[in-house]
Amino acid sequence: MDVTADLVAPCTPDELFVWVDDLGRYPQWLDIVPRASAAEPHRDDPGPAWSVDLRGRLGPFARSKRLRMARTVHEPGRVRFERVEHDGRQHAPWVLEAEVAAAAGGSRLAMHLHYGGTLGGPVVERLLADEINRSKPRLLALVGA
Repeated sequence: MDVTADLVAPCTPDELFVWVDDLGRYPQWLDIVPRASAAEPHRDDPGPAWSVDLRGRLGPFARSKRLRMARTVHEPGRVRFERVEHDGRQHAPWVLEAEVAAAAGGSRLAMHLHYGGTLGGPVVERLLADEINRSKPRLLALVGA
């Protein structure tokens, strides 16, 4: 499953980037991430890690998932998080990439989420896309604050 989204914001790229380069800030603007807290560091982590709860609701049904995500790329305007578990088991990949660049009137955020497991499908993909669209005004309010 792959979901992409973009957003144009009336702020500098640096002002927008601080909201996407730290997973601990995502619960403030993205409802499907109700919790993201610093995870215990591990010697094999490529960067800082977070314990992230994901929650989705479709009608009366809700599903939750806890992932350990590590920042694998952190460059000016670009960040990448990948699922990094240290429990000796094989896990489906989760990859989140965000890129912020200057745009007319401010900056543009492009995000891409990849999930390589079997839980996906068109319904989950649509649910995720809808939540991303609902989150845009919240993120815009935060960068405008």
